[in-house]
Amino acid sequence: MDAAEPELVPEVFDQAIVSVSLFSGPEHRLVYCNDAFRRLFGHRTLDLPAVEAFADEDAGPFITLMDEVYRDGRARQQTSPRATAGTGPGAPGPRYFVYSCTQVRSRHGRGVLCLAVDTTTDVLAAERAEELSHQRQQTLERYEALMSAVSQMVWLMRPDGSMTELVEGWEDLTGAPWRPTMDAGWLEQIHPRDAGRLVRAWAAAAGGPPTMFEATFRVLTASGEYRHVKARAVPVLGEGEDNARVAEWIGATADIEDQWRARLRERLLARVSAVPGHHLQGAFAAMAQAVVPELTDACAVFRLPEGNGPASAEGIIATRVASAARAGLPALPALRSQTYRVGPVAREVIESGRPRLLTFAEGHPPDGILPDVSVRWLAEARATSLVLVPIVVDSGVVAFAAAAGCGDSPPPSAADIALLREVLQQAREPLRNAMEHQHTRRTALSLQRAQLTPTPEVPGVDLAARYQPASTTAEIGGDWYDAFFLPDGTLALAIGDIAGHDLTAATAMGQLRSMLRALAYNSNRPATPADILAQLDRAADGLDVAPFVTTVHVHLTSRPNGWHAVWANAGHPPPLLVPAEGPARFLTGRRADLPLCVDPDVGRAVHRRVIAPGDTLLLYTDGLIETHAAGLSEGLDRLAEAATEARELPVEELCDRLRRVGDSHDDVALLAFRPR
Repeated sequence: MDAAEPELVPEVFDQAIVSVSLFSGPEHRLVYCNDAFRRLFGHRTLDLPAVEAFADEDAGPFITLMDEVYRDGRARQQTSPRATAGTGPGAPGPRYFVYSCTQVRSRHGRGVLCLAVDTTTDVLAAERAEELSHQRQQTLERYEALMSAVSQMVWLMRPDGSMTELVEGWEDLTGAPWRPTMDAGWLEQIHPRDAGRLVRAWAAAAGGPPTMFEATFRVLTASGEYRHVKARAVPVLGEGEDNARVAEWIGATADIEDQWRARLRERLLARVSAVPGHHLQGAFAAMAQAVVPELTDACAVFRLPEGNGPASAEGIIATRVASAARAGLPALPALRSQTYRVGPVAREVIESGRPRLLTFAEGHPPDGILPDVSVRWLAEARATSLVLVPIVVDSGVVAFAAAAGCGDSPPPSAADIALLREVLQQAREPLRNAMEHQHTRRTALSLQRAQLTPTPEVPGVDLAARYQPASTTAEIGGDWYDAFFLPDGTLALAIGDIAGHDLTAATAMGQLRSMLRALAYNSNRPATPADILAQLDRAADGLDVAPFVTTVHVHLTSRPNGWHAVWANAGHPPPLLVPAEGPARFLTGRRADLPLCVDPDVGRAVHRRVIAPGDTLLLYTDGLIETHAAGLSEGLDRLAEAATEARELPVEELCDRLRRVGDSHDDVALLAFRPR
């Protein structure tokens, strides 16, 4: 690690809600742990090597992980839940947790910072869900056994293929007379996708040494719908010299549609219950995948505009947001936010909240029923039926699914459609959560963009700023930048980051930005950036605006030899100076000041630097340098290298180039200042 890198002050984590511990040196001496650590792991004696402080028999992997982090400086995570022994003094008993280790430098020297999160509640909930699923499976198996004991069709087959129905029931089930031979006519009653598999199962049982025959298949019933039946048959061997040959087969066939559908329902509902509730696009995709191929050959989901309802159904524009298809069908068209104006059938589904079944000639779906790209795919897939099913959340239709039967698939029965609707509706809670999360993110981003005003025009200076929200919907919130003139003409710059990624963080960001502006602009005496941040720290702490804030505040004044920069840094990544010639370097002080809202009584340092013409001063947030795969030092080096390579670019293009240096999993704010 760079010796000039600011030292970590571990005491800032005293009140953190996650477990924090700090180890020093190659022996990993435990030099600090907070209250959350002691609540999770119990009391541990400080200043002992890790092998003594963690004498638990399963602590070996943890110490090995710290060895690796200390050796190569690369952060690591253990994301599979680990269990504590629960035997340390004050420990609450066995608990589950995940943890990460990062190399840091503190007053104790180089070492490893470990953060652990208690996941006991999540792990126990998952174990309980698995136990309930096993109990349901046992119940269904008992139900199946009970059904197999009631009325069945019993039949006899001789070696020549002739068949006799001993217990009648075939004609009642199918509406067709009993056929005394298993021939092509008999197979016409079997679902086309099951016939080949049924014949192969029989050949396997009858060929070679005879074994029990067992098969589940669908039979066309007198109502015109298919039902699942299960057939079992055992060979009866001849006597005397023929005792190695099959004299006949005796078998039974039972209608198992109800228990088969109950098991399918249980499986599909469990699958759709696992739909993610933090990402709306992912939730819709999981819904489509949950019903393919057991319930339909293909399924697409179309999102409706927010606030849609029966009164506004005319002229609704729907967007295709997810799709899935069984193996063997043509490749699905790419999701490119295809939209279309819904036609009469879809409007009826939206207004009534009831499904609608359409059947048509193979490969000839009606025009306008779906977007053109989807209609072309249905034709290529030889579709014969389409069911439109509304997806309702809080009494409003938020989307609809289009489920297609293709090729030799018969149209879905009323029971199929009812189950499809039930399964899709089972996802309403994850959908509601995802929609609320999306709305919260949109609100936070709107709040941020409203606060992040354009940079002012500065004579003789190129000034540019950028804000890029995280690529994941789980990340919204607290990054900001600002640039404004003070009454005496001084240019003030600020950049900061508030702990948290939610609407609360975005709201606090707006408050702190406004407070900083007001304090800097209305100061009754010449005030340094350190004075301003000290006042902001006291105000933010007293008003309980935010739990943890890092920021850099800079004052810039034009002088004959360049622009004089005076700044204070409250625990934020250091400013980067990119000179017109030579390598970029970070502007670090002799010591690192605490972030805001930690200890308002601690004094703050002032730093000074002349920014020569052609030099670039870059302020940024940690989303630009922190990644899941690399440590902080590596991120700083990567940023300095990229800025040096791109320093010839105009500041606008420089910001666009640098904001792609991060891994897009966190917000990024950038502010670039360059005297001409």
